[in-house]
Amino acid sequence: MVMDDDPHFTMPPHFRCPISLDIMKSPVSLSTGVTYDRASIQRWLDAGNNTCPATMQLLPTKDLTPNHTLQRLIQIWSDSSTPPQTISIDQANQLLHRLSLKSSSFLAQNLSSLTSFAAQSEENTAFLAAAASGILPAIISLAGEVRDLVVLERIVSFCNILLKHLDSEALRSKIDLGNFDFKLGILLGLKQGRVGLRNALVKFLEFLAKHKCVEINSNSISEDDGFHRELLKLISTSSDSESSGAALSLLIRLAQLKRNRARIVRAGGVAAVAAAMGEREKEKEMSAASIEKALRLLEMLAGSKEGRNEIGNCVAEVVKKLLKVSGAATEHAVAVLWSLCCLHGDKRAAAAVVEGNGMGKVLVVMQSGCSPAVRRMCADLLRVLRCGSKTSGISWYDTKTTHIMPF
Repeated sequence: MVMDDDPHFTMPPHFRCPISLDIMKSPVSLSTGVTYDRASIQRWLDAGNNTCPATMQLLPTKDLTPNHTLQRLIQIWSDSSTPPQTISIDQANQLLHRLSLKSSSFLAQNLSSLTSFAAQSEENTAFLAAAASGILPAIISLAGEVRDLVVLERIVSFCNILLKHLDSEALRSKIDLGNFDFKLGILLGLKQGRVGLRNALVKFLEFLAKHKCVEINSNSISEDDGFHRELLKLISTSSDSESSGAALSLLIRLAQLKRNRARIVRAGGVAAVAAAMGEREKEKEMSAASIEKALRLLEMLAGSKEGRNEIGNCVAEVVKKLLKVSGAATEHAVAVLWSLCCLHGDKRAAAAVVEGNGMGKVLVVMQSGCSPAVRRMCADLLRVLRCGSKTSGISWYDTKTTHIMPF
């Protein structure tokens, strides 16, 4: 069992990087005064972010100033400490059975030790997932109650590791949280937690929603405008593609209800999603899934007048995604444009499609292996766009060669 003098628990919290949560090797400070490990903050800035991850303040400069004083303190602490102890399966089992849900500080220490144990190997994680499945619902429930952000982070980190090792049937049968109120803990963590906690929280909540352990749209958290704003903020600021993808998935679930679509639009959702698509266009591989989700969300928001008005301002960004990302992304983009131009007769949107060389792209999509529904939408779009181009003097034949993305 891990002893009380284990440095894993006694390390000063300001020695940890707010992004990675690991001890800083090369601490540097931003103009906001917040210190990060150089490698972590450099990745954040290289991803195109221009805000301080901890405070979300805009950075007047991206200069990094070495924090030599903190580096010396970390070195002194490291020299006087011994490496953290590892625990065996038997010790982990004992710790698990003695886990107390009443003492938050003791719970945080034990969960941290068990999380470290799980991270050592897949076998350890599988063992804990099976051994802890009985008390996991109670631990998950605490995420909606605790006010201590350190304890919340330990709870969510522990749960995220184990949840991935439980199959869907096991999750639904053992972890049915129903309408359990997550509002207090989750919102607190999303608003005030550091980057690592916010990323972990959104993955945690999306995992539970995906496996129907919690009904997100019937939960009180879905009615809080602040929740929608924090999810949108993650899409715009998180350098973790998995976290931004989870935030988009949650927003798609929320947008199934009309009242939530209105909340997302009011929170600036359309502009945030369009901006994120533009930034993530520069990325490869994982970005395709995020862009597909972003376009799917815009397709849903186009179902409201307020949403269409906002999407009308970013039609050019939608047109850019035609035939460029994936078949699914193209079909969602076509559906967005069809909703604006054909279903609701938005002339401003139609003109933006023509100006962005959208007619040629729509023609290529229609001639490719898209679904019958999308082919019909393409035909409708071409009829509307041709009529619009005649009045504006633009020839619909005047198009550039378009690379065809296979469907």
